[in-house]
Amino acid sequence: MSSRESFSTTGLVAMGIGTALYAAFNVFFNIFQLPGTQLVAMRPSVSIPMFFGYIFGPVVGFITGFLGNIISDAISWGGFWWDWDVGNGLIGLIPGLVVYFISKEDLFKKKGYITCIVLAIVGSIVGMGFAAYTDYLLGYGVSTIQEATYALFIPAAVTDAINGAILTPILVAAYAAAVKSRARRV
Repeated sequence: MSSRESFSTTGLVAMGIGTALYAAFNVFFNIFQLPGTQLVAMRPSVSIPMFFGYIFGPVVGFITGFLGNIISDAISWGGFWWDWDVGNGLIGLIPGLVVYFISKEDLFKKKGYITCIVLAIVGSIVGMGFAAYTDYLLGYGVSTIQEATYALFIPAAVTDAINGAILTPILVAAYAAAVKSRARRV
């Protein structure tokens, strides 16, 4: 989906649904804090912006992750942290870059699923790396690069990468099956 198509009715609806789903699931999963971290939670919900990015493009994925995280942080913690919101946006944007690597015909084939897994992992590393190291550079709660690495980046990136690599292709496969089933009925 091109950036122009991202702001079509379909793109806007996808952004709205993705944002609402991500915010709602994050609020629930924010209670599962990882010990020894600074508000890092086990979040299988990261697969939602990754899925929306992969299916509807990088703009939809970014907005889903960015706004969904803002809303869930406001509900869970009473505020928001812009760098973590951008990081969550990147988690959705990077799988959306699939449009530059894979043809539409291959999105729901083995090549597409492997690319989906790789982009979910890369998105987790880039997004959580941005968030954790921005916290360090701007002095937001961490005073050393080691603290940013071990209390923020590694736990967030690893859990998000594992959740994204497992769950995003499952969501994509379910979506592909639903679209295929619907096409047969029409």
